[in-house]
Parts: sequence; C-alpha cells; structure tokens
Amino acid sequence: MNKALALISVLAFIGCTTKDFSSPGLDPIPGSITYRGQPRTKLTKSPPGSTFPHNFIDEWGQQVDETYMIQPDKSLKIVHREIRPIRLNR
Repeated sequence: MNKALALISVLAFIGCTTKDFSSPGLDPIPGSITYRGQPRTKLTKSPPGSTFPHNFIDEWGQQVDETYMIQPDKSLKIVHREIRPIRLNR
C-alpha cells in the first residue's frame, strides 16, 4: 500500500513540475523576436527543443521576459512570457 501511495505522489509531483510546450505558443507583441514574422536567419546549430530568453521594454514601459523554443523546422515559438512594471529607485 505504501509503495502505491509513493508512486502516486511521485507521479503527481512530476505532473506539477513539467511544462507542456505542445501548445501553439503565445502571440507575439511589439518587441517580440517574431512580432513581424519569423526571423530571416535560422538557428542552424541549435537543437530543436532548446530554449533561450529574450528581454525587452514594451511600448508601455514594462519589462517583458519571453522564452522561445526552437521548433524542428528551426522556427521560433514563444512558450513563456512575464510582464512586469519597471520600478525606479528614487
């Protein structure tokens, strides 16, 4: 009984910590790498499934942190975005 409970706990933990990147991705916003379509240059040496960050200030003055995933055809998909206001220390 304890082994079954431990297995269920482990599976529940894995389900909570894994990210699902199978969705079509987020829509690009002004400042996103893919805002006006996919970039002309391809990331030929980067393996599909790898991710990289992109940070910028949007048109409303907010800090935007995006994570892109390289697709099998070498196109980019936005898999995560966090937007937060910029705090100025005065």
